[in-house]
Amino acid sequence: MLIRRIERFLRETGMPWTKFGRLAAQDPRFVADLRNGRVPRPGTAKRVEHFMNIYKEQASAN
Repeated sequence: MLIRRIERFLRETGMPWTKFGRLAAQDPRFVADLRNGRVPRPGTAKRVEHFMNIYKEQASAN
């Protein structure tokens, strides 16, 4: 599930959930909505996955 991957990402990076939502989905309530049962559209889910992958790659490069 996407929310599990996001929760793991947030723990690993220490990023606040509102900042993640703004950066990954242009919606600061994105994570809260997922926690409450929201199902993202396929395109949004792909964009969020891409954001997490790129963020981790850039963090490991530094």
